[in-house]
Amino acid sequence: MSDVTGATRWLGPSADTAAKRVWLGSLIAVVTLLALYNLANDTATGTGYGWDARVNCAAVDAHVAGLDPYFVKNLKGTSYSYPYLPATLDAFRPFCAGGVLVDHYRGLYLVLAALCGLILPGLRNSRAGLRDVGLRVLCALGAFVGFEWVLASGNFAVLGGFLTAVALALLLHAGVGDNRRFKMRAAGAALLGVVMSFKLVFCPVLAALYFLPLRRTRKLALLAAAGFGFVLPILISVVFYPELFASWLLAIKGQIPNQHSVHLEEINPSLLLVARKLMDHIGLADDRPIEFAIYALAACALVIAPFALVLLRALGIGIAAVRASFLAELDRWLMNHPQAAMRVTVLAMFALYLCSPRIKEYAFFELALYLAVLVVDLSTPALAMVLTVAIAIPALASIAGIAFEGSFALLAIALVCLWTMLFDFHGVLARDDREELVP
Repeated sequence: MSDVTGATRWLGPSADTAAKRVWLGSLIAVVTLLALYNLANDTATGTGYGWDARVNCAAVDAHVAGLDPYFVKNLKGTSYSYPYLPATLDAFRPFCAGGVLVDHYRGLYLVLAALCGLILPGLRNSRAGLRDVGLRVLCALGAFVGFEWVLASGNFAVLGGFLTAVALALLLHAGVGDNRRFKMRAAGAALLGVVMSFKLVFCPVLAALYFLPLRRTRKLALLAAAGFGFVLPILISVVFYPELFASWLLAIKGQIPNQHSVHLEEINPSLLLVARKLMDHIGLADDRPIEFAIYALAACALVIAPFALVLLRALGIGIAAVRASFLAELDRWLMNHPQAAMRVTVLAMFALYLCSPRIKEYAFFELALYLAVLVVDLSTPALAMVLTVAIAIPALASIAGIAFEGSFALLAIALVCLWTMLFDFHGVLARDDREELVP
């Protein structure tokens, strides 16, 4: 890549002056300081953190002792239930051995989150610069205050995030048209499927693999690998832990009396809960079909439709002109625009993750990782918008003691970031085309 192109990536197409470069650098520095101060402030205040780490390790200890870990009465020192599949009990055992994780989870989680930013791939063939890596780490640690929630709760979402980063590196680093790298893509797809099995409601994210710049047969093979990875922990749980699997089903359905339930009634900043609040407001709280219809309508209107319109515009296809050969045209366009195709893939992952009916505050850490892949190639105005909305505003609110739990603030922030990235997509696509012409 030429020096001119490298400067363009740093400054954006409309920013060709040193003043704008200094302005953007100053903004990044301020946002970084806010994010780090927020983490430091959160670490220095409050007690009783790490409850999810204690729950998970208490469940592992109960399983080792021959007790059913899905009954809270068998878990020492907690009133929360264990949400993961039975197959994870033995997989998590090394992490909980000797009580090291419970005592020192904060330092370990911080290292894992920073590694996520370092592992995450770029969407270009060129080697990532220090600025790109720094932005990815910043998003991993600060976006949507997701990592703050992970750090406070000790939730194992940090492990899911780390595996997600590895999966994305395998999927997006592989060279287009390189047969030797397809096995790496398949491994990445399978690993992503395993990650989605931790929280079943996020499995639609796997459908985004169809947007990779590969032949349709290979994309279907990747989807099959992802499906295998998703189903494998469930099959292992059914075959090797049948009694525990039955207990797990009861726990996630909220059918074990007198204990904490993890099913969809739990408060979370999702579009489904927006629909539920609306139904409560109009006095139709028990009408589930209408509630799910409103949820589906909101997901389509706020997420799916904007994404589809941007994709159709990129393909040069109007809504009225979509024909039976649309998939063939889509496949051809993706193959001809590999960098844009990978960006569309991650945008689709971000969008589908955001549509989940249950997305707790700590789950925004994994959403931040998809943002981290996309953020480095945004134009200067879009980058400034995303950094301000996704990192600076939530950090300031957290420092001021404004609680996000029980509100839809994080959902609104994530939607604004999605719309910003979609609006900027055509500018990014134009820059990709210009860079391909640079020797």
